[in-house]
Amino acid sequence: MLHKLDWVRPRMEELGALLSDPAVVQDQAKWRALMREHSRLEPLDAAVRRYARMMSAREEARAMLGDADMGEMAREELARLEEEIPACEREIQFLLLPRDPDDDRNAVMEIRGGAGGEEAALFGALLLRMYTRYAERRGWRVEMLGANMTELGGVKEAVFSVSGEGAFSRLKYERGVHRVQRIPVTESNGKRQTSTATVAVLPEAEEVDVKIDPGDLRIDTYRASGHGGQYINKTDSAVRITHIPTGMVVTCQDEKSQLKNREQAMRVLRARLYERLARERDEAYAGERRAQVGTGERSERIRTYNFNEGRVSDHRIGKTIYAIDAFVDGDMDEIIDALILSDRQARLKAMNLT
Repeated sequence: MLHKLDWVRPRMEELGALLSDPAVVQDQAKWRALMREHSRLEPLDAAVRRYARMMSAREEARAMLGDADMGEMAREELARLEEEIPACEREIQFLLLPRDPDDDRNAVMEIRGGAGGEEAALFGALLLRMYTRYAERRGWRVEMLGANMTELGGVKEAVFSVSGEGAFSRLKYERGVHRVQRIPVTESNGKRQTSTATVAVLPEAEEVDVKIDPGDLRIDTYRASGHGGQYINKTDSAVRITHIPTGMVVTCQDEKSQLKNREQAMRVLRARLYERLARERDEAYAGERRAQVGTGERSERIRTYNFNEGRVSDHRIGKTIYAIDAFVDGDMDEIIDALILSDRQARLKAMNLT
């Protein structure tokens, strides 16, 4: 295996030299691209060097097996290495898998109440809080781009961005229909109800990624309505942008400034258009946006949150944890890590590397 990876260390050294080159540092776009490559290769470089040390240690242990004084110690060392080397090989295989080109991007998330009326909207609000708390735990920044709330504080629709290292690479596993089973606060007879909310996760696009012709846009302004503070209904600050070629419509009214609402709406539009382009580029990866969120019917779910039993069950990997309070408070890594591992194993199998 090592001879196939002899390019890693020289490339790391080359990147180190380039990143300290004043000419490269002045070109921030190039510097950031090289820094991202360095960050991606760093775990592989560490794993390859660890693997080389293990292979060397195994040869040394084998050479000492016949030694009267060191033979027993060599056998113990050899047994340990024979267990650890395959695990290191698998780690290297994972690190060599083709990366999702959008993994380094920030994420734009959309939550909508599905089947279940007001309880579905309240569940949507719970998911919004869950992702906000998860982002806080990982040091990411959350920015609301638009929200349509109910009188009870439920989420009819919420759109927000999550910015930070690895945001899209981890949150992309959240897209789909989420189902909740609990006794709603709106239920007076204590009857348990099943409701759903849908989650879409899009890679956030920069202006250089998606060229939007201003002539393709119809921009309408109007007075904001609903729960939004002192500026609601006083100024024409709300913005609706229609992308005429695709028919996509984005609205934003959360900010008091029309300019700010327009900027927020354009961020969402760029993300949706980028996802559309990515889908056309690679249908196998991106899939239909409708496939992310389905119709909201109860049968189309990726995960169930059962508060009566205190469990969270992810149906894609058959994993259940009995720590629902911690999970909805943002302690989500156990399931997300398992989803990432399952995805990697499936891709290894598809590449005949298992």
